[in-house]
Amino acid sequence: MSRHDLTDREFNAIRHLLPTQRPKKPGRPWTNHRIVIIGILWILKTGSPWRDLPDEFGKWQTVYARFRRWICDDLWRRIYRTLLTRVDALEKIDRSLWCVDGSVVRAHRCASGMMEQSEENDGFVALGRSRGGYSTKMHVLCDGRGTLLGITLTGGQRNESTEFDNLIDHCALSLHRYDSRPAAIAGDKGYSSKAIREHIERRFIEPVIASRANETRDESFNRDLYRNRNIVERLIGWLKESRRIATRYDKLSCSYIAFVYIAATRRLIQLL
Repeated sequence: MSRHDLTDREFNAIRHLLPTQRPKKPGRPWTNHRIVIIGILWILKTGSPWRDLPDEFGKWQTVYARFRRWICDDLWRRIYRTLLTRVDALEKIDRSLWCVDGSVVRAHRCASGMMEQSEENDGFVALGRSRGGYSTKMHVLCDGRGTLLGITLTGGQRNESTEFDNLIDHCALSLHRYDSRPAAIAGDKGYSSKAIREHIERRFIEPVIASRANETRDESFNRDLYRNRNIVERLIGWLKESRRIATRYDKLSCSYIAFVYIAATRRLIQLL
């Protein structure tokens, strides 16, 4: 088997969250969920086309069809949020500082051609042209330990500040209760704006955002906390160790973000 195999501990953590296996019936045997997930993990880590999936994982059409079916059922996001809730119950979410950042992901040629680039289609494809070429921008929110809390995708040309509110709204943990909010949220100069700072302060959270060169320096800026902002950059670097995340091959944004959730789930299981 592959070195990317799903361990017993990882599979036991998610097996009850998977759809019920089809009972044995005459005809073609039903491929086991665990074999299918290992095949998906192989695609995630290697970045290979689905047609190149080794025969040991079954037919590539079967693995791909189940991957897409589970995306339509929103299974990957639901699994991640369920496990994240358990981690939170174990008090393993660091609320001293949460960090936000955006990262450009270069799109491969095969990712294009699904739909024309427009504001209406951005939610489906999340592709655009920036200085880095045809690309996607991945917006990430994490806690002080590098645990993924929220992620959104936009075209590569989109500025981080315009996506901040949407990213906070996609946080997997509720921010309505005082005890669930972080003490501070840190971001680089791309998030420096009066509107963002006021948005954070309205939630009684300290904004730790660096000022641009043409802005007046904020005397209350917490430099000690800001030094810890690199945790989100390390999380993005870790995610991009999976080649299917480092380069965008998928035409639809829902397929790409599913791979992000799968990679983050393996990291999250280590905290359980």
